[in-house]
Amino acid sequence: MLQITHFSKSYGTKKAVDDLSLHIGKGEIYAFIGHNGAGKTTTLKACIGILSFEEGEILVDGISVKKDPIACKKKMAYIPDNPDMYEFMTGRKYLEFIADVFEVPAEVRNERISSYAKRFSIEKALGQPISSYSHGMKQKLALISAFIHTPKLILLDEPFVGLDPVAAHELKEIMRAHCEAGGSIFFSTHVLEVAEKLCDKVAIIRAGKLIVSGTMDEVKGDGTLEELFLELEERHD
Repeated sequence: MLQITHFSKSYGTKKAVDDLSLHIGKGEIYAFIGHNGAGKTTTLKACIGILSFEEGEILVDGISVKKDPIACKKKMAYIPDNPDMYEFMTGRKYLEFIADVFEVPAEVRNERISSYAKRFSIEKALGQPISSYSHGMKQKLALISAFIHTPKLILLDEPFVGLDPVAAHELKEIMRAHCEAGGSIFFSTHVLEVAEKLCDKVAIIRAGKLIVSGTMDEVKGDGTLEELFLELEERHD
């Protein structure tokens, strides 16, 4: 679903990501792990077409992000770590706007908005302006906007930040259901316990370079993901 091949991105003389190759297959939940500044957000933004890049190739469902970014974006959803939304809109109007962008029929969008809003416990807030929302409520709204058009690929940057335990549980259930239906999810997180329990595969990046990747069992072995991550950090200090 997502093929990253020899991807590199520099900011001036600093190489933020260096020769990264990853493959996120259909139906997979893939965790992207690394310390702050490791290159996770840069990679996600390049995949979605926000950041240009000179080296390597990124394919979404076989389509080049460089050559046909619009076709790729139709197949994806992206939620950054701090989503910007039109705060003058109500929550419902914002979700309807996103549904319009992705041409989701009215009857389908209404059912999905109702279902997701109930699961995230924000039904009563949908009629209020987004400017009145807490950080957690904004995060829930952004997540609903990502799932509302059932994209083939969803990219999430720290999706669990700001969520209460019940909402975090619902998100994990929704993510798994999305992938069981044939979608794919590639997301960064610092919550290693969640990644270990939820994800099929994991990649660990450090200072822009891929350190290890593979199935969760292959990567962590007999230990935990947290133990492995700390060991790798110490080894590369």
